[in-house]
Amino acid sequence: MQAAIDRVLQTYGLMVNLTAEKEQATRRRLEKHLAGMQADDNALAVEGLRYLRGPDRIARRRMAREAT
Repeated sequence: MQAAIDRVLQTYGLMVNLTAEKEQATRRRLEKHLAGMQADDNALAVEGLRYLRGPDRIARRRMAREAT
């Protein structure tokens, strides 16, 4: 699971500027979210990115609907 978390943080770090403190907090959130999931590292990495990017995507969809 740690390999998946490292991959997620590396990729997420390319999309969002993270301070060292925010990176550690994000790592803890990911560990908590992915704990107990039975999947390979690739599936865990995809789920981790989906988890971190989810709220932004939902907010953008809501704003797009309200604009029309």
